[in-house]
Amino acid sequence: MITRFLLLRHGLSTYNVEGRIQGRDDASTLTAAGEAMATRTGATLRGVGLSVILTSPLLRAARTAELVRNALAGAATGAVPAIQRRQGLLEMDLEPWCGFTRQQLIDRYPAEERLWREHPEQLTLQRASGAHYRPVVELYEQAQAFWQAVLRQHRGETALIVAHNGILRCLVLAALNLGPAAFGRLRMDNCGLSVLNFSETAGAAAAGAAPAVQLESLNSGLHLGPGSGDSALPTLRRGLRLLLLRHGETDWNRERRFQGQIDVPLNRAGREQARQAADLLRHTTIHCAYSSAMARPRETAEAVLAHHLGVPLTTSQGLVEIGHGLWEGRLEHEIASAWPELLAAWASRPHEVVMPGPGGESVQEVWERAVAAWRRIVGSLADGETALVVAHDAVNKTILCHVLGLTPADIWSIKQGNGGVTVIDYPNGSDGAAVVSALNLTGHLGGVLDQTAAGAL
Repeated sequence: MITRFLLLRHGLSTYNVEGRIQGRDDASTLTAAGEAMATRTGATLRGVGLSVILTSPLLRAARTAELVRNALAGAATGAVPAIQRRQGLLEMDLEPWCGFTRQQLIDRYPAEERLWREHPEQLTLQRASGAHYRPVVELYEQAQAFWQAVLRQHRGETALIVAHNGILRCLVLAALNLGPAAFGRLRMDNCGLSVLNFSETAGAAAAGAAPAVQLESLNSGLHLGPGSGDSALPTLRRGLRLLLLRHGETDWNRERRFQGQIDVPLNRAGREQARQAADLLRHTTIHCAYSSAMARPRETAEAVLAHHLGVPLTTSQGLVEIGHGLWEGRLEHEIASAWPELLAAWASRPHEVVMPGPGGESVQEVWERAVAAWRRIVGSLADGETALVVAHDAVNKTILCHVLGLTPADIWSIKQGNGGVTVIDYPNGSDGAAVVSALNLTGHLGGVLDQTAAGAL
């Protein structure tokens, strides 16, 4: 059984425009541009099959939810989802700071402002009542409690959550079992859409086990159209950027055949996905490009670089797909017949599996070479530069787990669709922490949800 939640940050608000801290202050309302963003998002969600809209009660979020529902109702052929206001979706409590601009905050509380930027989970504030509290830790616990209640109430449904930057980040972190210390690793833009899938078997549900979670996408604004610089990607505020792209589809992806290091080329659909990714990135400045040495990512990279003449493409053995050994070229049912226990372990404990036969690798081995290649690329970039990196499902997943603070055991928690684009920024340079500004964007391929071939990985 799959339970799906689409997460939506509210539209552009008056405080967003003024650069003021909002928190739980309810003086901020949607701007005209914010209302248009919400309406456009609602139109994009037609056909998704939402069962309910859960919203923060704060005005900017509640109005966004209302406009989304109105857009759904305008084209409804069936039931229109009801709106439920949830206290568990309130934004972070920043009581003493609400209404301040960033400069006012720096002037009044320089040490606290710096801690907020560098280690937000460590920040302690004092309420008017005199009580001290840690806003990020408190919000993370709020997110955990929200999931415990909502996952029981909406099993098997597809629901939309409309809320705020901080609580949405904590919802993703709590779902992935990342702690409050990872708060700064995610970005949530106004009307950015994210998708979380929770899956459970009947046996696991009966035993009371937590459902498995998959982050399908994060902070997609493709439905809103181009922003600054004619790009639909999140704006690069400072530092350096990497665009991590999975290659387009192959026939073996479509057949769910294990590819590994067999050099299968793109099929017709895969070449079209590469072209669509190239169109998405047409107006994005790219300074250099890196690809797995295999044909399918290299062909995908070349399609993108057709719009970026003169940009060098470097191939890397560290970015080649996981070696599946004796599984390569086989269908899943064939592997299930010959290696049933190993395949079951691959599905539930991938970090413990070494692929059988010559050339077979473990996730840990892929992790070590892929992360080493990634670090070399990051270290080669200067401030303000953007690199394109095109690789494979397992490679991209290990890189993203590394960036997010997950482990090799968590690779199934991340989705990478054929032709999907991920945006990773290093706002403080190559020696600083990474921020996942968007993950697995596939809206350029059609639809809100990732409809690409599941493949065999």
